[in-house]
Amino acid sequence: MSESLSAFFYLVAAICFIMGLRGLSSPETARAGNIYGIAGMVIAVVTTLATPHVVSLWLIVVGILIGGAIGTYIALRIQMTALPQLVAAFHSLVGLAAVCVAAAAFTFPEAYGIGVRGSIHRSSLIEMAIGMAIGAITFTGSVVAFGKLQGLVSGRPLIFTGQHLLNAGLGILLVLLIILFVATETAVSFWLTLLVSLALGFLLIVPIGGADMPVVISMLNSYSGWAACGIGFTLSN
Repeated sequence: MSESLSAFFYLVAAICFIMGLRGLSSPETARAGNIYGIAGMVIAVVTTLATPHVVSLWLIVVGILIGGAIGTYIALRIQMTALPQLVAAFHSLVGLAAVCVAAAAFTFPEAYGIGVRGSIHRSSLIEMAIGMAIGAITFTGSVVAFGKLQGLVSGRPLIFTGQHLLNAGLGILLVLLIILFVATETAVSFWLTLLVSLALGFLLIVPIGGADMPVVISMLNSYSGWAACGIGFTLSN
């Protein structure tokens, strides 16, 4: 597929996503919004797979089929009252996917066309670090939200002395680690960034009660989108 044709289909996919968001703003148009979103994602995925640089296409197709089968099975069996925790679980997977892509890009940068190990493009390091950090926060935060909504853990807020100070400290530490990783490109700074992000995601959600989880899920939805966006730049897509 030519670049101009790919750009056209990506534009169509983007329009579908915008129409999907518009549709989801009202219960009356939510069904149409979902259809637009599905259409946009199908167009985007097919367009990406049709580009010349894609290799091992069969592995990608197998992954899509397995994931689609599992998702379909869950969607058919889930009760409407359990949709909030299902959405939280899906968000956790988006965050985990962003972390996995970042780890793969850092370990095998040549495969992503972002440089070589020890000399990765600076812009790619920034995108990788930010995408991974947001993805890790989304992952652990969504797991906690799922656990509270599902009743696996207590829905009561977990509050302790110095909690806000600890979260602020971890936030500052995370920013410093991202700067350190971009400057030094070391494995230690990469994995420390990941660990601090995972801890911050957990600590940000545990003080919130189960009754407020729907609001948290909306926030995590935004986080997962930003994580995917950041990693998308790393993938040049």
